[in-house]
Amino acid sequence: MKRLNPGGEPETQSVFIDVQDLSAQGIGFNCDQSLTLGHIYEAYLTIWTKEVLHVFIQLVRGEQLEEGFNYGAIFIGMPEGDSMRIEVYETVSDMTAE
Repeated sequence: MKRLNPGGEPETQSVFIDVQDLSAQGIGFNCDQSLTLGHIYEAYLTIWTKEVLHVFIQLVRGEQLEEGFNYGAIFIGMPEGDSMRIEVYETVSDMTAE
């Protein structure tokens, strides 16, 4: 994942994230670096089908953990097809959790 600069270009430094929660609206993840709330990031998410989704997220919440940070972000301008893939995952995940 890379932070987008005000001109829309991604920074050169990448940050690794560990996805904890995923929905069609957003994502929850852990990260070992401090990130800035409100900023927009470009990410490549590998989903359960091994497909890689190119997404843009905006950080809306964050908290410091004993080791690292936990963040919540919303998707910005996600194509409907990608959103549907995540909704299918949510449905299957909910059914197997019951």
